Order: sequence, then structure tokens, then C-alpha cells
Amino acid sequence: MMLPIYDVIVVGGGHAGCEAAVAAANLGSKTLLITMDMGKYAQMSCNPAIGGIAKGQIVREIDALGGYTGIIADRSSIQFRMLNRSKGPAMWSPRVQSDRFRFSEYWRTVLENTDNLDLWQDAVIHLLLKNGKVKGVKTRIGVEFESKTVILTNGTFLNGLMHIGQSKMEGGRIGESASYFISDQLAEAGFKTGRLKTGTPVRIDGRSIDFSKLTEQKGDEGHYKFSYLPDVKSELKGRSCWITYTSPEVHAALEEGFEESPMYDGTIQSAGPRYCPSIESKLVTFAEKKQHQLFLEPEGETTNEYYLNGFSSSLPWQVQYKAMRLVPGLENAKIYRPGYAIEYDYFDPTQLYHTLETKHIRNLYFGGQINGTTGYEEAAAQGIICGINAHLKAHNQDEFTLGRDEAYIGVLIDDLVTKGVDEPYRMFTSRAEYRILLRQDDADVRLTPKSFELGLASQERMDLLEEKLKLRDQIIEFVSNFSIKPQFINAVLEAKNTSPLKQGVKLKDVISRPQISIFDVIEPVTPFKRMLEIVPKNRFEEIVESAEILIKYAGYIEREKLMADKFKRLENINIEGKFDYEKIHTISTEARQKLTRIQPKTIGQASRISGVNPSDINVLLVMLGR
Repeated sequence: MMLPIYDVIVVGGGHAGCEAAVAAANLGSKTLLITMDMGKYAQMSCNPAIGGIAKGQIVREIDALGGYTGIIADRSSIQFRMLNRSKGPAMWSPRVQSDRFRFSEYWRTVLENTDNLDLWQDAVIHLLLKNGKVKGVKTRIGVEFESKTVILTNGTFLNGLMHIGQSKMEGGRIGESASYFISDQLAEAGFKTGRLKTGTPVRIDGRSIDFSKLTEQKGDEGHYKFSYLPDVKSELKGRSCWITYTSPEVHAALEEGFEESPMYDGTIQSAGPRYCPSIESKLVTFAEKKQHQLFLEPEGETTNEYYLNGFSSSLPWQVQYKAMRLVPGLENAKIYRPGYAIEYDYFDPTQLYHTLETKHIRNLYFGGQINGTTGYEEAAAQGIICGINAHLKAHNQDEFTLGRDEAYIGVLIDDLVTKGVDEPYRMFTSRAEYRILLRQDDADVRLTPKSFELGLASQERMDLLEEKLKLRDQIIEFVSNFSIKPQFINAVLEAKNTSPLKQGVKLKDVISRPQISIFDVIEPVTPFKRMLEIVPKNRFEEIVESAEILIKYAGYIEREKLMADKFKRLENINIEGKFDYEKIHTISTEARQKLTRIQPKTIGQASRISGVNPSDINVLLVMLGR
């Protein structure tokens, strides 16, 4: 039997693998997705949620590029919240609580109905290499698939080892086997590898929770969601999350098990996620704190299973169980399974180009936790970039990358390939220099035209964007030219505790006040209300709010654009292959070593490498004659 030769093979059916496979296939590449379990596509191994601080912005960007994580998160949503609404729009971050079973099921539906995409259930154990290029893969059952490019998205499965107290289990997730041999082959090929750790908490039977002792946290009402496609929405019943706290008694019960903790007896040597620590790490790091907040998150629309967010642990299960039952509301709780830690292999991401192609083996791409990241959203973002670039490479087309001023995805990838990781990397708004340019409301403005030009974003998305921009600009023009007299608006101003007008002003000046929302002035200003009748009802809030943000923050946005343009001059100075850094003795030893290892493409990238100082950059600029 003759097997087809593929343009792109994707290894791994997690969040990165799913986005990579669909992107490559939708661009026209003949694509094969190989996964060990076709029943668990894009599995939510940890908390059943998508988005959050900075992560929500990433999901909006994936959607703007034509990816599916946002669509599936919206469809499987059982609660939506816009975080940081009390701050400026640069900080607003969407988050959904998902039905994790539906999330995986919807992904399977997408994959099985994507043209150009084949599926194969198996484990990849070997890469087929020839003359420094990857030529395909070999699976555990002995099948060899040929391909022009290969994308590895192995998640936590590469030599995965789980810990619950002194018990160890090989696997990539509870109840699932690990992936072997690939790490050894890549190490032999010259890749620098390491080990990282992550963890997950107990899952609780909701029938045994006393909700009367907990604080309810409901979702937001309103128009917000991830996808820019107006007809995408959840049809599932909404559910609340619940808040409780640990106590000194809980902490004492946990500390009794520290002697058997693999975190503290030397068993686990690898670094865990600093910003999502285990409960035992919190007790050590924040020893002065008397309590830690916990969230009970439903795993789905109808299930009784709850995820105890904030209680991740690798302590013996008996210790976890005893301590959990001292938490208010959980005194009689029953668990489905205890928490556990998992160690896994990753590869130093400085061994990648910004396309996520590896430097050691051509046509081979890495995406997701294999690069040292943590989080579904970071993985999915890398997946779509891998899929796009593998397709372009297979068809001899120019590469696709995003800058730090264009997307959080650009910040993520630049951080990885320039700085590397020494702990699981997660995205924060603080990592981005140009936060107000990377707002969640305008990811479509920034990225959909780029993706449409590639052939990934659909004509429908482009039409929706053009309609949004046209209407947004008409709103701004109207309020900039329309004068409002005091008698028509002062009642609103006084109700919002802002000074009344003494004379007529442009409506834009009223909307610019921090106390006033554009929605406050629609009803009292009849001409404005009539003008807004041109805005489609199913996109009304989205389009009107996009106009308001530009009205209120135009000065800040322009200032940040100027900063980004100034920095781009450095970004555009190419230094790839121009220096033998080991021979430049006027720069520091650390700079020589790191510049030699990373081989930055531009002065801008070189300036972001830790250990490379401004004086080192000045030496390089002088050598370039600048």
C-alpha cells in the first residue's frame, strides 16, 4: 500500500497540535495529525477555562488569524468574565469557564470536517532525518509517513513522570502513557534539553460540597466573547464558580506531609510554574499568610465534577484529602482523584527561529510545552504559527512572523527564542512593551488583514472587519462634529458626579471624560441615537465600544505607536551571519557566549537577550558603521 506524501505532519493532538493541523490544512497543505488518543483532542488537563490575564488577548489574536480556540471556547462556555474592567482597556482580559468535555468534542468535529486533513491514532517514536532535514516520522506500530515538514507538539508527554507523594507513574496525564524515544533522538542531534514540572489539584464530587459556606462568583452579563464572528455563541447553561479559603489548620495538615513530598525530598529537581505554584510551595514561599484563596470551578454544564483551583499538589493523597476536608464547605467532600505533579522534557527554545522552525534540523517545528511554555492559550498560539510556517515552507513561500508591537503572540515567541526559559513560561500583560497597541478589542484590526493575505482568514472575517472599521470611524466623525448643549446633557453629567457644562461642546469632549461612557449619552442625545441605527444589533456594543476606546485613549495610542516605530529602526537592522562574536573582545564574555548561541537576526533581538548590555549593542552598531 502506497501512503501519501504529506506537506505537513503534526505530532500531538493537544491545543498546539489542533491549531497547527487546522491552520496548515485550511491554507491548502495536505496535512496529517497523529495523536495517541483521538478521544481527547485539546484536552483540558488542568483547569477547565480558557483566557485570563494576557491569555485572553492571545485567544482573541488566534481568532483574528482564523484559528479555532476562541470559537470553541465560546461554544463550550458555561461562564464568561471580562477581567480587569476597572482598569484601562489595555488590561481588559476575557476568560471563559468551559465545559471541558464539549470543548474536546467540538475540536474533534472541527478536525474531522477540515478538508486536506487526515487523522491517525498512534505514537510517534522516531523522526526520519536525511542531510539535516526531517523527511517524516515512524510510529510505534511501525508505520512510516513521509512529509515535507513536521511539527512536534508533544505537551507533557515527552518522558512524562507523575508524582503523588512517594508514588510515581509514567505518563503524560493521569491514565495516559508517556511518549518515549523522541527526546533521545533529538538530544543526539545536538538539541539542548531540560526538565520542567507542572501540577494539578484534586477533583471533587459536587454532591458532597456545602455551597452554603462558599461565596458565589457568577459570570458577566453582556456582549463579550472571544470570537469576532457574530453568530458564534454558547448554547450551554451558565454555571457559577465558588470561592473559599484555606486556614492555619489546613496549612498544618498539609505540612505534616512535607517529609513525603517529592517537591522537598529531592525527588523532583525540575522547576515548576512560578505564577501557578502548588499549595505546598505557597506555604513555604508565603509562610506569613494565614489563608489562601481557592476557587471551585465546574468541569462542565451537567457534571458534578469540580476543580479546586489554588490547591495543586503532589503530596500523598491521604494528606491532600485530610487537609482539603478542613477547608470551609469541603468538610464532607469526596474526591474523584487526588492532585499530582508531572515532570516532562522540553527543549531550549533559543534553538528555534521566530517561525518556530528548529535551527538544528530544517523543516522541523516545535510548538507548545515542548518549548517550555505553560497554558492552553500559549500552546495554541504557537500551534497556529507553526501550522502557518510549515505550510509556507512546504510550498517555498516567505515565512510569517509577528512583531512585539503587533501581537502578544509576537511577544511570546520573541521571548522564547531570544531569552529562553528556566521555568514554565506564561504570558502576562507586563511582558509586553506596547500593551495599549495590543488590546483585546482590536486583535482583528491588527491581524485579520495579515491572515487574509496569507489565505487563512476568510472573506467573511475580512468583510466583518471592514464593516466594523467603517462604522467605528463614522461614529468618531459624528461625535467629533456634533455639538451638545448643557440642557441636554447636564443631568447625565451630574448623575455621574462630573461637572456640568456651562456652554455647548463637541459630544466627543463629553465622551472623553473618564466618568462618562459612550453608552451613557445615547438616550439623551437623540440625533446620536438615530445615527447609531446603522450599526447592526448583533455587533452594536462591540463596534460602539471600539469607537469609544479610540476617542478616550487616542493620545496614549499615538504615543505608543511613536515608541514602537522608533524601536523598529533597531528591529530592522539585520545582523544575521555578520559577526563571529567569539572574536569580538570589546563585548562582555557573557554577551559573546549568548550571541554565539542564539545568533540573533536583528539588533533589536540582540538587545533583548539577557546578559547583553547596551554597551555591547553600541559596539555592534559601531562595527556596522552606525
